[in-house]
Amino acid sequence: MAKSSAGRAKLFPAAQGYRMPAEWEPHEATWLAWPHFRDDWPDKFEPILWVYAEIIRNLARHERVDLIVKSQAAEQHARIVLEQAHALSGNVCFHRWRTDRVWTRDSGCIFLTGQAESDLLALHFQFNAWAKYPNYKLDAKVGERMAKAAGVRVVHPFVVDSFGKSSKDKYRVVLEGGSIDVNGCGTLITTEECLLSATQQRNPSMDRAAYEQLFADYFGAPSVIWLESGIAGDDTHGHVDDITRFVSPNTVITMIEPNERSENYAALRANLGRLKNARTADRQKLEIIEIPMPRPVVFEGRQLPASYANFYIANGAVLVPVFNDPNDRVALNTLAELFPTREIVPIYSGDLIWGFGALHCMTQQQPAVGS
Repeated sequence: MAKSSAGRAKLFPAAQGYRMPAEWEPHEATWLAWPHFRDDWPDKFEPILWVYAEIIRNLARHERVDLIVKSQAAEQHARIVLEQAHALSGNVCFHRWRTDRVWTRDSGCIFLTGQAESDLLALHFQFNAWAKYPNYKLDAKVGERMAKAAGVRVVHPFVVDSFGKSSKDKYRVVLEGGSIDVNGCGTLITTEECLLSATQQRNPSMDRAAYEQLFADYFGAPSVIWLESGIAGDDTHGHVDDITRFVSPNTVITMIEPNERSENYAALRANLGRLKNARTADRQKLEIIEIPMPRPVVFEGRQLPASYANFYIANGAVLVPVFNDPNDRVALNTLAELFPTREIVPIYSGDLIWGFGALHCMTQQQPAVGS
């Protein structure tokens, strides 16, 4: 970094000792939003409420669930469903905020931990519904509301150039939580398809170097592993949480497609090749655990982004999407070996995935402090 920008660099979270912790590190809570937008699940909305209840029941046994509901009436209805599913407990905390949709991973803030894990900071990126949908103005406010409820300071990341200088027009960065994954030790994984493509382009003025500067300055992740592309059916255009996830500082699981005729075969094979050549921030090679994709899940002629990589790591459990597929057992057994101290909880997601998202997409962790 140029000397002239050294002073400015001290203003960024990483220079102040903040970092984005790995998902397996202790949580204070998990944030969710109760479903209400029926168009996300045409003709399948009613079963989704019970899927959510099952998710909340399992999460609330291990950590607080901060549940966003759009109104008092919505809260009352959610309480009835949760009660019937034996999922309502003192560990479920309701927040009445209007939202457009429920994909909290992408619309919510991203929490950072400070030095000695003693404090929190919230990154509130701009949200524009994956540069695809018009209904996002309410969701764009969710991140700041989450941070306020958690009682933490909010930082709005702005576009920076390769020398660490903010853009003159102070353009706020658009970034979704599902587009990145971190090991908590300085390494981040993302995809070129999501961040560098002209399709569904989030930040036209940012190139690879600008993103890498952003990740170093704001997430404390100076090492970036760029995969090529995501899976078929993903309307986010390449989110990494459907393909490759850290499960320890030097270990990733990555999805593979054994069927050479599949649309995902070449893309996932290319990603695997990049992972084999990748290094972490401490120059270590990755241990790569391969998990086969489920058979294609198709609804009304459209392939959906069904993937076991969209699991969520909670304090005492790992919630895993399953699809009534033979490879469900492979995925569950693999994750059980990787997380021997956590309960592995299968969540049937055949209906849920019709909304183009699964367990990781709907959740956002709030790290514990003072642990």
